[in-house]
Amino acid sequence: MEKKKINQAEDLRIFVEEKSGKTKPVNSENPEKNENSENNKENNSKTRIITVSSGKGGVGKTNIAVNLAIAYAQVGKKVILLDADLGLANVNVILGIIPEFSLFNLIKNNKSMKDIVINTKFGISFIAGGSGFSKIANLDDEERARFISEMNELSFADIIIIDTSAGISNNVLGFIAAADEAIIVTTPEPTAITDAYGTIKIITTELIDNKIAIKLVVNRVKSVTEAKKVAQRVVSIVGQFLNTKIDYLGYIYDDQVVQDAVLRQKPFLVSNPKSKAAICLKHIVSRLENVEYQEGSGVGNFLKKWISKNG
Repeated sequence: MEKKKINQAEDLRIFVEEKSGKTKPVNSENPEKNENSENNKENNSKTRIITVSSGKGGVGKTNIAVNLAIAYAQVGKKVILLDADLGLANVNVILGIIPEFSLFNLIKNNKSMKDIVINTKFGISFIAGGSGFSKIANLDDEERARFISEMNELSFADIIIIDTSAGISNNVLGFIAAADEAIIVTTPEPTAITDAYGTIKIITTELIDNKIAIKLVVNRVKSVTEAKKVAQRVVSIVGQFLNTKIDYLGYIYDDQVVQDAVLRQKPFLVSNPKSKAAICLKHIVSRLENVEYQEGSGVGNFLKKWISKNG
């Protein structure tokens, strides 16, 4: 069984290399697919992939991921939001959407990417991950080929934002390793700070060959001073004990409109665009754009790195 999984992972890498242009695939049944693959090569090299993670649950990670995606859409970016939280997938709750299909349906039920992508009224596209990611290791050859082909259909996006599970499971590490940037969300609570540090520690030790840009957001703060103290503490101990530099992106106020927005199932950036939380979120996007970063490595490279980590 273990040998089968290794072979499957190797096959996936081959498929990804084909899609990223290292080898040229031939699809005799659908010649148009070959042409589309060639067109996607240029597009997917420009897609920027950002993960949003946290050391523990309950710190507002998903809310930040959703509103971050909307903020990017509001400045003209083509954004895809992928719910990869396998335990508590609730992006759809915040968006007020009941997805008919998820990534699982693409893998197992012969649905296409067009079938499972939801174009929301908030200007972003949304994909429910569901249990799909846990099924990838067990795909047969035909399913794997189709999965890679369909995932490359996302190459039209400028940005893909991935809401991962809380904590630091292999699944989460896989997404972070494959992304261009990893945003770690914490709060002023001591347990949240400790878990955020623990998450960063595992990222920097387990992914030693990865040049992932780690960025920090402090959520639910009472004041700017509180936010700075938390950020300085995390940045300092990470630098001292892990010899790693992380970027402090900013903070989000503990604003009642955020909870109200969740209850109304309407993102706070839309329901209260002038609220303190919304303004903070917009500042974070500005910092993301101003901070020096390498151009997104694209969907093809993301798939290759993610599959390699999870193989």
